[in-house]
Amino acid sequence: MNHSPRHPSLRKAVTRTKRLVRWAVRQRRTAATHILRGACYSAGAGAVSLLAVWAQQHL
Repeated sequence: MNHSPRHPSLRKAVTRTKRLVRWAVRQRRTAATHILRGACYSAGAGAVSLLAVWAQQHL
């Protein structure tokens, strides 16, 4: 049994829509990874900065 639409133009539209959805899902994952990486770098930089300020005050 063939579940694809009868008209080639409709079939192309469905295929393009599926590709677009898959691309959007991949980009969302990539964006979340970049946000997490940036948060980790920010936390590390903040910790080092606080340590430097503490060292300047106490040494």
